[in-house]
Amino acid sequence: MAATTMTKTQLVGLMAEKIEITKKQSALFFDTLADLAVTQAKKNGVFVVPGLGRLKKVQRKARTGRNPQTGEAIKIKAKTTAKFYVATEVKDAIAPVKK
Repeated sequence: MAATTMTKTQLVGLMAEKIEITKKQSALFFDTLADLAVTQAKKNGVFVVPGLGRLKKVQRKARTGRNPQTGEAIKIKAKTTAKFYVATEVKDAIAPVKK
């Protein structure tokens, strides 16, 4: 059985229904949250979504990699990228630690 993901339209509709607002207001919330996350992570290096996790700007060092087709060593430049770290409560709720 293949996992299916919720589309933006479905998410907007579900949230609008749950908190009793219009779909337009719900869509505006998600668009604003995404814009805010990007601008704050870019400016401050981190953006926290309480109860969900944090979006963090990270620096990757230059390193040597391999071309998978030829096996030849290649140089990979240093770069800035983003990572999302899931909150411990969310991680434990989704995949509880087995004892």
